[in-house]
Parts: sequence; structure tokens; C-alpha cells
Amino acid sequence: MTAGVPTARRSVFVAEVGALLAAQAVDAVLVVQADAVPRGITGSLLTVVLPYAGSATAVLAVLRRRFPRRVELLAGAVVGLSLLGTAVAGLAPRAPLQPVVTEVLAVLLVAAAGCRRLPVWRAAALAVVAGATAVLAPSVRYGLDYPAALFPVAAALAWGAALALGLILRDADARHRRELERIRTEDRLQLARDLHDLVAHHVTGIVVRTRAAQALAQHPVEVFDEIEHAAAEALTATRGLVGVLRSDDPLPSPSLVLGDVVRAAAGTDAAVHVATDVEALLVPAQVSVALHRVLLEALTNVRRHASATEVRVTARSDGDELVLEVENDGVTGEAADGGHGVLGMGERVAALGGELVAGPRGSDRWVVTARVPLAFDTLPRGV
Repeated sequence: MTAGVPTARRSVFVAEVGALLAAQAVDAVLVVQADAVPRGITGSLLTVVLPYAGSATAVLAVLRRRFPRRVELLAGAVVGLSLLGTAVAGLAPRAPLQPVVTEVLAVLLVAAAGCRRLPVWRAAALAVVAGATAVLAPSVRYGLDYPAALFPVAAALAWGAALALGLILRDADARHRRELERIRTEDRLQLARDLHDLVAHHVTGIVVRTRAAQALAQHPVEVFDEIEHAAAEALTATRGLVGVLRSDDPLPSPSLVLGDVVRAAAGTDAAVHVATDVEALLVPAQVSVALHRVLLEALTNVRRHASATEVRVTARSDGDELVLEVENDGVTGEAADGGHGVLGMGERVAALGGELVAGPRGSDRWVVTARVPLAFDTLPRGV
């Protein structure tokens, strides 16, 4: 979904470098046409130094892409070099004329970047200084005689366009951050609902074991150990998901082991087989929650609607996909119609970028198969 973003950025970068190279070519033509001849040691020194000022500003302007957090420093260097060249032109009339096209373009680029990234007041200060620099450079170096007076006008118009572009990008960034925050909030709400379901499942197990302890009061020790274990599982699951809800990250980091997720969902209701290659596979928290809910739903359907004597849960890899299967030998006519929450399970698996198939296998078995991509870093948002 985001594959086009780097390509677009590269296109903008290439266009920017092309514009700066074209500006350098224009400056080179203007230098050839200039008839100013430097005199004395100072003039000769300026002839050696000044021609590289435009190239330096171009390089600094491009570097702002590599160091976006140093925009203010790079902008100050670009503006400073341009003002230095303008000051030399004003104070040393016999100095060689230094064209301004590359410098003005570099100043406008860093001004636009500053308007996009810097805090409001610092961006405003940079915009004013950059505007003054862009207008002063052609005014002082070429004068205000016609047609040279058109240079400052063009620079002022370009400055306005650069500020508008920077403000448009600033607004786009703000809208993007708001969209990310909205998605993050939706993720947390979904995780909160899953937290409720997960804890309810474990607490139900605690209640069942407690009732069993009451019925077997003469030998309560083993049952109470099971109750303690179930309560510990509930606390662990709760803490894990609450930690995800408190995190500011848009996606939780991978930290849950697939084998543990499958066994926690299956409990004692099914025989579990997890292939060696995926036993210790780390999966993102939102993926583990979705798989947990799918397994719970499939096993709940077996308990409610099938007269099963054998239930198996299998986890394995198949190429670049993770495959989960819930198989039982208690097929009913209703199950054969594809009911019992199959639609809800399919939606959860589809949200992970996979697919779910439920149907008979042979004449006496029913299988629910979920396939999920193993490339968890490319999963769709909002899982």
C-alpha cells in the first residue's frame, strides 16, 4: 500500500537536483557574459572563492533531505553564504559578478523545508530572512535598472510560491499525523474489545474449575492448582494487552510466541500440534489476538454444534504463509452449511491479509483452515 511513496520521493529528489543543475548552468552562462574584471589581490581571491558559493548552497539545500532535523542549521548556512556574496558585491564593486540563480533557488528550497518542519515562530523568522535574502541578492548584484529589476520581482514571486508549498506540505503532514492517531485509537479500541473477550474466556475457566473443586472437596489440591494456573494466564494476557493499549506505537512490537498463543486458545479442548519451524515464531500482538479469537471461535463451534470425539489444532508453515487448522470428527448438517461464526472468523483472517476456508474433509470430518501471510510487517492497518 505504501510502495509508491519512496518512488514519489525519489522523483521529487531527482527533479530538485535537476533544477539545481539547470540553475548552475544558467549561472555559468551569466558568468561568461559578465564583463567585470577583478583587480588586485582581493579581486583575484574573490574570483577563486565566489564561484563556489552557489554550488555550496545547492549541496546544503540537498542535504536537508538527508538531515531533516538539521533544517534550521542548513538553512542558516545557505542564507549566510548568499548574504556573504551579496555583501561582497555591495562593498567591493570591482569584485567579479556572482550570478544568483542557484543561490536563490537553494534559499527558497530551505525556506520551504523550514515552513514545513520548524515550529511556527522559527519557521516565520526563517521565511522572512529567506525572503529578504532572495530579493537582496539580485537587487544588490545587478541593480534595479531595467531589465535587471525583473530579477528581484521574480525572486519575490518564487519566494511566495515556496512558502505556499511549504505550508501545503505542513498541512498535509498534520493531516497525516491525525490519521495515524485515528488509526491508533481504532487499534486500541479493538484491542480493548479483544481484552474483554480474552479475560472472559480465562475467567470462565476459573469458574468452572472452582465449581469442580466444590464437587471434589475431598481432594481439592490438584483442582486448586489448576485454578491458580488459569488465574495466572488471565493476568498475563490482561497485562500484555493493557501494555499494548498504553503504548504510543501505532503497531505493537512482535513479542508473543505462536506456540504459546495456539496452546492458550486450545486449552484442554483439543490435541495441539505446532510444527517445529513455527513453534517459536514471534508474532505481533494484534496478530496473536486475532489468531487467538479465530481458534476460540472454531473450538466453540465444535463444542456447541458437533458431537466430536476427536479435535485437533495444527499450526504449520506453507511457503510464505502460516496455516492454522481446527479439525474434528463431529460434522453436522448445520456445520456443513458453513454456519457457526465462520463469517466472523473469515473477517478476522481477511483483516490479517489471509483467507479462511471451512468445509468437510472426507465423509466424517470438518476442517477450518486459516492462512495468514508470514510477512507480518506488511499486514494491513486496523487489524
